[in-house]
Amino acid sequence: MSYQELISEFETKLESLESRTDDILYKAEHGITKTEKCIKQLRKKVIEKGFDSKNEEISFFKHIKPQIFSKLIYYVRLFNIESKRPRSSSKFQIKYLNNHINKLQVFFNDNLEFYHYYRRGATTLDEEYFIRGKSDLRLPTESFHFYIDEQFSTCQDTTVATIMAYDMLIVYLQQEIEKLQTNTDTKIRTMKQSSSKLFWTGSKTELTELIYALHSSGVINSGTADIKELASMFEQIFNIDLGNYYHTFIEIRARKCSKTKFLDKLTEMLIRRFKDSDE
Repeated sequence: MSYQELISEFETKLESLESRTDDILYKAEHGITKTEKCIKQLRKKVIEKGFDSKNEEISFFKHIKPQIFSKLIYYVRLFNIESKRPRSSSKFQIKYLNNHINKLQVFFNDNLEFYHYYRRGATTLDEEYFIRGKSDLRLPTESFHFYIDEQFSTCQDTTVATIMAYDMLIVYLQQEIEKLQTNTDTKIRTMKQSSSKLFWTGSKTELTELIYALHSSGVINSGTADIKELASMFEQIFNIDLGNYYHTFIEIRARKCSKTKFLDKLTEMLIRRFKDSDE
């Protein structure tokens, strides 16, 4: 079996895995297993067969090995990112995913010289980068591998694989962010479309007094909801525009008589209802 046939068979298995389930952790876990198996087959083939020319060796380490190895890096990073992804609000998930995009971009910045070399399809340094047994002393110390398989590694094939993997990861993360943003926008639109059939028939001042009382009591979201959120929700529920409710609150606070006129009225009406029910 040729290298290309091995890659085609591997990619068919990955496509089957991708279409089998939406469980991203399952995909990542099984993707790692399949990729490791394929890399072992590739390594065995390289050690047994070798290369007929420098060009063949360069082509393998610049194009063929990174195609497979990039998938291993991709699935390992994907598993780590998704297994620690917060299950809270869309806002926190988007922040988490954006942080990971920024971390991935740091790699491109740290390897900028080689990144540009690879991206523009340059070939002048290919013998240094993609022939086994060479080392590039211009590379930053942290890019040296803690373990180098001299029979199956060159100084830059892992960097190519990482560039390919991080490109895939950034696309995946951007798509996930887009999904979260779309879902949030849809929820907002749905809330706006499902207009309430209830109408506030008291005064705006009375409703403002009630809203500020609820906000002050801390009974909504344990007191973490702000006044703007509450006002907006009541406007939506009761089909009313409260206008400058902050100014209205100042007027309520400046009253010479009872500052809780509407709340007093509610208490009075409820007590009357209790009495009526008892009779």
